Amino acid sequence: MKITAAVARATAAPLSLESLEIEAPRDGEILVRVVATGICHTDIAMRDQTYPVPQPIVLGHEGAGVVEAIGRGVGKVAPGDHVVMSYNSCGSCDSCHEHRPNYCHDFFQHNFAGVRHDGSTALRRGGEVIHANFFGQSSFATHALCHERNVVKVRNDVPLELLGPLACGIQTGAGAVINSFALRPGETIAVFGVGSVGLSAVMAARVAGATTIVAIDTNAQRLALAQTLGATHVVDAKTQDAIAAIMAATGTGTTYALETTAIPRVIRTAIESLAPRGTCGILGASTLDTEITLNAMHLMTAGRSLRGIIEGDSTPDVFVPRLIELFRQGRFPFDKLVTFYPFDRINDAIHDAETGKVVKPIVRM
Repeated sequence: MKITAAVARATAAPLSLESLEIEAPRDGEILVRVVATGICHTDIAMRDQTYPVPQPIVLGHEGAGVVEAIGRGVGKVAPGDHVVMSYNSCGSCDSCHEHRPNYCHDFFQHNFAGVRHDGSTALRRGGEVIHANFFGQSSFATHALCHERNVVKVRNDVPLELLGPLACGIQTGAGAVINSFALRPGETIAVFGVGSVGLSAVMAARVAGATTIVAIDTNAQRLALAQTLGATHVVDAKTQDAIAAIMAATGTGTTYALETTAIPRVIRTAIESLAPRGTCGILGASTLDTEITLNAMHLMTAGRSLRGIIEGDSTPDVFVPRLIELFRQGRFPFDKLVTFYPFDRINDAIHDAETGKVVKPIVRM
């Protein structure tokens, strides 16, 4: 069938809206009519070849829509179901068997290769191959093919156009707090960088009962938003010493620090803001050769920890519906992060995300 998709054809260049052909779903695949898609900084990084995905390619990995058709063997969803599309995984490695698909041993092949596992792609423009299957979906399009493993059925009494970002950026920040850290009431956290991921972590920390939530950024508007969403303290890193401010707020440092920027000096600051036995999680998309310099004695002698976090240690089939229920109860107001754009303004949405004008853009198809 014919679809319209935003195609990345050159590094750092605007996406082009094009008419493409998409295949019917194969065994285990699901054709989704995309209602809306969130824009994540990972999409921008892949457009700019921070990680060399093949081009031309249709990006997009926070899609929400309605199932139109299913391939043989699909039992999780049926035509007409409302779904969000999350990251893909192999289903057969040790991590997947142990219900940790976010650490799938073949994560990069299933999410960044731009082709199915057999090397094929579902998109064409006449005789030209267009790479697809980005995060198992390529949802910068009016229709997307996803897989049974990375589709999440959601209730149909919440606005579907809002839900796509739950499948990546928002579950990454919230999941880091709730799943990775398992933050308990009375504990403390510092969040470095309060874009959509960091603000999701702030909201989750409030839900989990943190008594001190410190938000650190250089964007005054985002710091003000962080306060409305649950931050007890904010630090403008342009004018304040973040470590001194955190120590003043906590006395000994925080139980947890979450670093979302992937900037090495900020990662070091996050670690140095920890209390004894504290844990720092890093989840920003860095370049492949990014290195971190740490003070080994500071880390070792007080039992501090540093760990990487992918997708908030979330199993999307479980965690996304939980976030939706928290939203319905008014306890996780992620809609306050969102700005909507029509699909034909996708490049404006990307620009506004890059420049910090908006927190979480969503394009409506």
